[in-house]
Amino acid sequence: MKMSIVFLILIGFLFSQRVIAEPEMVFVKGGCFEMGDISGVGNDNEKPVHEVCVDDFYLGKFEVTQREWVEIMESNPSYHKLCDDCPVEKVSWLDIRKFIIKLNEKTGKKYRLPTEAEWEYAARSGGKNEVWSGTSDEVELEDYAWYEDNSFGGTHSAGKKKPNGFGIYDMSGNVWELVWDRYDREYYENSPKDNPKGPLGGSDRVFRGGSWFFDALNSRTTYRYGIGPSDSYKGTGFRIALSAQ
Repeated sequence: MKMSIVFLILIGFLFSQRVIAEPEMVFVKGGCFEMGDISGVGNDNEKPVHEVCVDDFYLGKFEVTQREWVEIMESNPSYHKLCDDCPVEKVSWLDIRKFIIKLNEKTGKKYRLPTEAEWEYAARSGGKNEVWSGTSDEVELEDYAWYEDNSFGGTHSAGKKKPNGFGIYDMSGNVWELVWDRYDREYYENSPKDNPKGPLGGSDRVFRGGSWFFDALNSRTTYRYGIGPSDSYKGTGFRIALSAQ
């Protein structure tokens, strides 16, 4: 009887200490770029185009998957439970913060959400004039993104389309990606040049990149909008970042 109890305690300890499979990250060399409506077809909240500089950082090669979420949170909130390697969705900004806190506790790292400026810089392969992540040719978009025209009404496994110039997948389409910044439609008029982190006030958070049920126009690298921090939708997910310093 005593041996059985000791055995169960040992098994429980080993289970609690299991190694977490950490997200695959891509190094993004920092630099300066013209952030905002580079295509000339954007909304007012994508203007004015303004110079921004970001430091070196790491960004998730893929959107966080349902498998990764379940490993940390032990439940799957996704609307489309199609596959373990599909991006997790139907998560709010506050849900994501809880995930990152637990991930950091288990790994000893300091993972975080990317800032809006980091996200756009990486999506545009280092600030290039890319309308979509990896291309500016709408004819080629289906090679890089799952969006309204080719998604068949749902999400798809991460990394099945072509990557952008940094080797990062699905930054246009599949699921919207929540970032760190609070949302202010007029923020670009006052944004600092170096490592902007968004306005100090406001509650809504920025999401980027388009999703499986939005069209090409809304999947552009400069498209931006806001969502309540506790709101979640069946097309909203995220990827994580890590500072290089």
